[in-house]
Amino acid sequence: MKRLAALLFATLMSSLTLSGVSLAADVQAGREFKPINPPLASPKDKIEVIEFFSYGCPHCSDFHPLISQWAAKLPKDVSFRRVPVSFNRPEWARLSRLFYALEATGDLAKLDTAVFLAIHEQRVAFKTDESVVSWVASKGVDGKKFGDAMVSFSMQSKVQRGDQEATAARIGGVPAVSVDGKYLINNEAASNYEELLKFADAVIVKARQEHKGK
Repeated sequence: MKRLAALLFATLMSSLTLSGVSLAADVQAGREFKPINPPLASPKDKIEVIEFFSYGCPHCSDFHPLISQWAAKLPKDVSFRRVPVSFNRPEWARLSRLFYALEATGDLAKLDTAVFLAIHEQRVAFKTDESVVSWVASKGVDGKKFGDAMVSFSMQSKVQRGDQEATAARIGGVPAVSVDGKYLINNEAASNYEELLKFADAVIVKARQEHKGK
């Protein structure tokens, strides 16, 4: 029985390995992904996945629960980072500062989904910084601490860096997903968000094979 179990395990692992190699070989530039050239800066010891998004984007709101569940199950050699973008729109830049301020105060996990719901379902209008702070405070967050974080110079710098990173990745809209700093998942080729994440899985496999070849 032990020999049979060992044989079955070895067969399963071989199948998974071959499947991964096949998955990596199947993805093609111009189909599942677009090359990012020059590549974005990325960690050397991890395969970094970035989601470019905005709270103001209804598609990002729809995508949020799916990519959140997907990101929670990523393997240990993959890191996940979210970058809010403004496309030089002042109202979206405010929402980018909202994201970074929630991150800085440790309240992002508590209010992340709530922000999407407020904008796209409850039609809350975040037209001023004061309206943002008032809403956040109504959710039990320290309004003074959050407000100070939102207007700090570091938040402005983060918004600028996020927009610069999005420009470097040559994204034309959000949500957008990049892998390993070198590959932008091709939204146009995906028929739905689930397929887009399958493309991301396949490109992660490709990136992993490339890391092993170094």
